[in-house]
Amino acid sequence: MNITFEELTTIDEKLSKRHIDLDPNGYFIIFIDPEAGLIFAKHFTNIIDDRGLAIDPETGKPIPAKGKVERQETTTFTARTAKEMCVKIFEETHPCHVTMLDHAAYLGREFVRAEIALLNGKEYIQD
Repeated sequence: MNITFEELTTIDEKLSKRHIDLDPNGYFIIFIDPEAGLIFAKHFTNIIDDRGLAIDPETGKPIPAKGKVERQETTTFTARTAKEMCVKIFEETHPCHVTMLDHAAYLGREFVRAEIALLNGKEYIQD
């Protein structure tokens, strides 16, 4: 059975709306620089409160999921490929900034999407 691009997109869009538990070690903002040919991943710390919300450790306020947030990253990783980025974050950084397997899987998928966007000269927007 062949699956269409539209069917794949529908599956991914539905899965993107599911609930996920947040990693207590923080989160990443991913973007690309097409001219430099690089993927960037900025790591930010957070605290997860009893409601499951990410809290800014400096202000004690919830971090909004949408919109621009002015925070200072703890680390910025750069790489040319998804695999290179995963090696830097998961194998070379001790202690690792990622403590949950679902978070690691999500990041791997996003790094591949970013790499594909770089290779195809397309815009990348983190899911």
